[in-house]
Amino acid sequence: MKPQRAAVPRPPRVRARTTSIAAFVVLAALIPTTASASGTQEIAVELPYVCTLPSGQLPATVRISAEFPERADAGETFSPSGVTTTVELPAEAVADLTGRGAAQVRAATRLEVGVAQNEATAKATWRGGAEPVALPGSGPLTLVSKGDVPSVAGRGDGDLTFTAGTLAIDLALDAADPAATDPAAPRPAATGPDAGSGPDSLTVGCALAEDAPDQGLLATVQVGADGSPSPSGSPSGPDGASRTPDREAQGHGQEERQGDRSPEVLETPPGAAPDRDDVPPCRYDEQHPPTDVSLNAYVTGYANVNKMKGAAYLPPSCLLIEQGIPVDGPPDPEHIIFDTVSWANFHYQGRKETPPFPSTFLSFDFAPVKATMVLEQTGPIRIDSRITLRLSDFTTVTDTYVRAPLVAHVTDLEVNGTPLDVGPDCRTETSLTSADPDPANHPGDHLVLYGRGEQLIGQEATGYLLLSGGTLSGETSIPAFTGCGTADGEDLDRLLTASVSGPGNHIKQVQGQTCAIAAPVFPTPETPGQCTEDLQPYEIPVAER
Repeated sequence: MKPQRAAVPRPPRVRARTTSIAAFVVLAALIPTTASASGTQEIAVELPYVCTLPSGQLPATVRISAEFPERADAGETFSPSGVTTTVELPAEAVADLTGRGAAQVRAATRLEVGVAQNEATAKATWRGGAEPVALPGSGPLTLVSKGDVPSVAGRGDGDLTFTAGTLAIDLALDAADPAATDPAAPRPAATGPDAGSGPDSLTVGCALAEDAPDQGLLATVQVGADGSPSPSGSPSGPDGASRTPDREAQGHGQEERQGDRSPEVLETPPGAAPDRDDVPPCRYDEQHPPTDVSLNAYVTGYANVNKMKGAAYLPPSCLLIEQGIPVDGPPDPEHIIFDTVSWANFHYQGRKETPPFPSTFLSFDFAPVKATMVLEQTGPIRIDSRITLRLSDFTTVTDTYVRAPLVAHVTDLEVNGTPLDVGPDCRTETSLTSADPDPANHPGDHLVLYGRGEQLIGQEATGYLLLSGGTLSGETSIPAFTGCGTADGEDLDRLLTASVSGPGNHIKQVQGQTCAIAAPVFPTPETPGQCTEDLQPYEIPVAER
């Protein structure tokens, strides 16, 4: 921790003026404010869908909101931001769910989005997760999901269009009485694309209705100077994007050229990974010796603060992980299920916390403000993974919940180069908190992040897996602050609480590929590296907004 700076003595009138200014700048420093960038377009589209439930096909309403750039250069990669998918299922669907013994549901959505430029097309999957929702006694069920959106780049000039396609809704069903199901088993958001056979899960497939306005068009982004097509301009998918029928009829050679021109869809938005010299070491040592199941990895990301309409950046932080041993999950005639519990700790200079992360900006367009925070563990981080293998085609789905008890500690604050003394113990009263899908088995205050990985036989896995990493997301409440200020200085508790504390703050974290200490994989010309020579994680992930 940095040594405490002494407060600068001031005459009473100067101190009173500083207090009034602090009402705006102190928390603006804590979380850098953001404004809608010029050249962005906000979309809010309402579309009719037809969803298949146990009782049959039912109409549903899907509302999609997001921000897109108005234009981009050819080859420039961008990612839609603020993507929210709201699904409204009719009362008949609620009856289907209550008939299966459910009292509340947690949803994970997978929206297929077509990306087209000129005559070439590609597909992207927009994934989202929703907080648990109690089933209503009457009327429709509304599910609001937020999550991961792949980035896209047009290969040439010409309008790039985004169109909504099929939608899958994975539902975890929780009974009113936790004892009505297996109380010892974790409750993942879903157990697979065809999870309807499980007693506590159901996947609902939805198709765009024939009368959908503009055939589901979400947004159009101009690519190039004026959006006019160039001779070679079209978009491309990483897996050899889908193609228009007339192109396929012209032969294999043109198919290959089409793939070279079609829009590029990237699961991980681009960014520059920090240099290794700029991230803290991440290795086991004499005080933290490894075992046969020890892993280490870097994590990074962003955390929104609703009240400030901004986001805090968490720089790459070291995580030491003890991987659990899989045990049999609940019986299922169509699946093989394994559950694994792993444990982890942040590791920074021997302490279970993240590195300090500063935020700097100009308040009132003239006053430079810098604040520094640390996330500190109050207990071990628990990682629950459920692996579901579908016997019909050997597709594997892994649902992972990370439960982390973390307090936010404000260590340093400067306004125009002058320290504003927050004292040594300025932190949230309790851990950041999330709605837990299984509160009976996981009581207490903690942050919950969720990730899903999928793997089709013969293909590489997508999404989040503990070993290979990926994106985790969740929503948290920021508790009130305490201990902020000094006995002879300003009491900043109420100011910080009023400015920052509250619910509904979205978090998106990216974990990199782990390094398995007992069986390290070093880079070769043919093999991607997982470990450095001194057994640190080879991959340093890039944060995604």
